[in-house]
This record gives sequence, structure tokens and C-alpha cells, in this order.
Amino acid sequence: MEQSLNAPPATTSQSANLRRTTYLRKTMTLFGREHETHVGQRFLLWVDAVGGFLVCLADEVTLGQPDPTRGVDVPILGDLSARHVRIRRDAEGYLAQVRRPIKLNGRPVEDAAPLSADCELEMGAGVRLRFRRPHPLSNTARLQFLSRHRTQPSTDGVILMAESLVLGPGPACHVHCPGWPREVILYRQGAEIWCRATGVLEIDGQRHADGCGRVSLDSHVSGDDFTLSLESL
Repeated sequence: MEQSLNAPPATTSQSANLRRTTYLRKTMTLFGREHETHVGQRFLLWVDAVGGFLVCLADEVTLGQPDPTRGVDVPILGDLSARHVRIRRDAEGYLAQVRRPIKLNGRPVEDAAPLSADCELEMGAGVRLRFRRPHPLSNTARLQFLSRHRTQPSTDGVILMAESLVLGPGPACHVHCPGWPREVILYRQGAEIWCRATGVLEIDGQRHADGCGRVSLDSHVSGDDFTLSLESL
């Protein structure tokens, strides 16, 4: 590995391929370490009359059985390995890096495979998830349970949040909110998360007439026709 990292580049294309191959091998090596316990920043999103969602902010998340000693970003109550699969996001999309065999759209995967904008993952004994990137202008994705399984704590789905998270009535929203007359957007601004909507917002008791304000991972946000809360983990 060290020789590959230190080898002088031959051409631009060869260098790019070498960097990508080295990165993937390094990532897979880290993924295989039993003592790896890092969990990326996450929070719970509770949307009144809609449901609850686990939101993961990191570019890499692990899915598996709950195990506090190994660090699982998306703990799922099911017959799974503690770190069954890792999903990695970059500018090109999403990649599933497998530690235990999975099926992608019914086909076995034992190493790594890119995730399309709408596909089905099956892990372990019948844990089935739908992976979707519903918004064409956002790299944020949603994992929706197709089986009876749920996360711990129990939620209705998982959001892999990139630059923004759109809630609203349309089919391209990351969180579908039937009956809402407008969209509400959570988005990143540097290391902060902000909320934007048309009309007046109230964030943690403070009124924002311009419909925009910074939120914390324990904020309560409301408008004339919606209420949502963030809860840190």
C-alpha cells in the first residue's frame, strides 16, 4: 500500500486511476478493522403528522446490527453483521462497499457496487431497503424500509444528507409530506445547518420574518402549516 501511495505518477489518467484504486483499498481496509468505532454526526428528524427519520451527515455510513462497541451509523434491528455494508458518497454518486454479502436489485454483490438513483438492497435474512435519490439537483439520498425491519431508535426511514434536505408534497422531496402547500429545506452552510421556507418561520421560539434561520441539532421549527424538530444523537 505504501509503495502505491509513494510511486511517482506516469500520466494524468494513470495517476487518477491509481489514486481512486488506492483510496478504495484503503477504505476497505479501514472498514475491516474490528476495533473501528467512529460514528458520523447524526440526528433524528421528527415531522409532525409525517414521521421520524434518522439523518446522517457523513459522506460514509455503515449499516448493520446495533453494536455500541463497533460504531454503526445506521443500526438496524435484524439478522445482520454488526458492520454489514458501508455506503460512501462522493461527487459522482454512491457506492456500496460490502463486508457481508448483499443483493442489489436481486443480484448478489460480494465486493463493491455503485448505487443507481433508484434501487433495492437486501441484506442478511430479509432486510430490504429501497435506496433513492429523488431530487435531480441534490446528492441527498433516502433509505426506505421495504421489510418490517426498523432502525434503533425506531424511525420510518434514513436520510443520507449531502448539501440539502427537501421536505414537501412533491415526488422529488426527500421527505414526502402530503398536504403541505410548500417545501421546507434544511441545508448546509459551512459547518452549520439552516432552514428555509416561504413565509414566517419560528425557530426555538424566535420569529424569522424572512423565512430563513440557523438551526441546531436540537431545534424546534414551525411555520403556519408545519412543525418539525431535530434531536441530536
